[in-house]
Parts: sequence; structure tokens; C-alpha cells
Amino acid sequence: MSVRSICLALLLLPVSFPVLAGPAAGPACYSPAALAAKPGEEIVRPRAGGPINLPDMAAPSLPPVPTALRGSIRRVELPPGEKLVALTFDLCEASSEISGYDGALVDYLRAENVAATFFAGGKWLMSHAERGDQLTADHTFEMGNHTWSHANLTVRTGDAMRRQVDDADVALALRRTEVKAKGCMLPSAPAQAQGGATGGAALFRFPYGSCSAESLNYVNDTGHLAIQWDVDSGDPAFIGAKGMADDMLRGIRPGSIVLMHANGRGKHTAEALKILIPALRAKGYRFATVSQLLAAGRPVIADTCYSLKPGDTRVYDDAARTGKRILPVQ
Repeated sequence: MSVRSICLALLLLPVSFPVLAGPAAGPACYSPAALAAKPGEEIVRPRAGGPINLPDMAAPSLPPVPTALRGSIRRVELPPGEKLVALTFDLCEASSEISGYDGALVDYLRAENVAATFFAGGKWLMSHAERGDQLTADHTFEMGNHTWSHANLTVRTGDAMRRQVDDADVALALRRTEVKAKGCMLPSAPAQAQGGATGGAALFRFPYGSCSAESLNYVNDTGHLAIQWDVDSGDPAFIGAKGMADDMLRGIRPGSIVLMHANGRGKHTAEALKILIPALRAKGYRFATVSQLLAAGRPVIADTCYSLKPGDTRVYDDAARTGKRILPVQ
């Protein structure tokens, strides 16, 4: 199915970039030592033990996404001369594992004052509570929902599908509640809590780039913008830092949304960023969160989900139906 650019019935969204310039700043109540990468925390390992229990709290209730913003958002059309890109990082964690935290990657983003969006699994947020709090508290970053346990929502249906969305929302809400209780710095104007470019909607990313009509409608009906991508780093594969950076540089254009991983599944992602970010700056690019990117232009939206072309997620859908595990995962 072809991508359509949503031009009709969209309001001209205001441009606001509160964190695109200025000195680097981490969350106020965390010391540099607490924020810094720790040896071995990026390693993915098998999970043992019983189920992870969520607290008895309700996720935020949001109005449905307006018609003009429904669907799979791929990138953003920007005014002529505006060169913004959104770097996004998935924090996936399947049911059978404890995935990692790429602290070197996050350290570099903070050192360079690069805005970024993290799409976190609810289970990841519970098994990495302190790191989740730190990311939530950092005003240079924003957080989105990446399902509870990286489920394929083309295959999951009914209540099982809905729980993947809702439980991750609860985990995200818990992280914000704990950050507030600690008195830590929170993002000054989180899109999830205030109107602005997203109209008060939360951000969501479909695992594997795959969705059904049922799951896409549910995500939008519960107030989430479905944020996919137009540039895939390929970082779960063993491409190498330079090859990965070169591939991304060839694909990125103004308004791109770039897919990477910060959960230990990305191979050489931190090293690739040290090539990519200076190269993009040399080309005149600035870095934005997804919400800031949406504020700067008009989203390009597809009727369905995919990775880079319609139908290319079928291998993941078939694997989910048969229980076969396929890597790399998005």
C-alpha cells in the first residue's frame, strides 16, 4: 500500500524546539557517576523467575487520535530549508529475556546534547527501573510505548493485544510517578501530558514494524500516535560502525525518523553515532525528538505498518504464528 502525505485538514503546527540548543544537562537529581555506563549492563541474558507484577494503577486516559493523524507515521515533511532529523532508540525486551541498556550510547547523546526519543517496552521499564527513571527525567529525551514484551501485534488479537499496549502505558506512568516522587527534573513540556504538536497524544511504536488493522485502530483509539520510521540503521546485524553510519547517511533526509536500538541488541550503535552525529551536523542538520519533529511540519502517513516497504514484515508475522524466533528484531 503506498504512502500518502497527509496535507488536507491538518493544522499548521507551531515550531518549538526547547532542547535543540544550549548546554548539555542530565537529570538534576542524578550524579554523573549514577548516569554513566556500567560494564556489562548492555548484555542480553535469559530471564528466570515468575511473572513481573504491575502496581494497581491506571494508565493515563487520552482522547482518540484525530483522523488526520491516524495511521503509521513514517517521516515528516518539513518547510524548505529546515533540516531536522529524529534519532529514535528501541528498548525492547521479550518475555524470555532481560535485555540490556547501552549506556555508552546514552552517555554520548548526553555529552553531545542530542535530543532523542526512546520507545520502551513495559517489561524493560520494570526490569531496568533506575535507568528508565533516568531517561524519563532527562529533558533532552522523550519516552514512547513499545508494547509490554515486544509482541507482534499483527498476530496478537483481542485482549492479549490490548494488554500489550495498556500494560506498557502503566509502566511508563509508573516511571513518571517515581521520578516525580524523587523530585527529579521532568521534561519541561512532555507531549504526552500537554497538547502542542501531538494534540496531547502519546507515542507508540509497533514491534517488527508490523500491525493489523485491529491493533492500529486500538493504538490510535487509545490516544497514541503510531511512530514508525523511514531509515533503519540495521544495527542488530553485524554491519560494523562505519558501514552502519554510511548507510544511515545515505538514507537520511530532512524530516527522517531513524530506527536504532539501545537495549544491547544494537551492534556497534554507540560507535556508529560518533560517526553519524558529527557528519549530520556538518551537513547542517539539527536533532529533534519525534514530538519536536512533528511540530515542525506535516507527517507522512501510511495506511498500514511495514519496515521499509509494504509486506516486508511477513517473515516476522509468520515466525510469531509458529513460535520461531528470528533476529534481528526491530
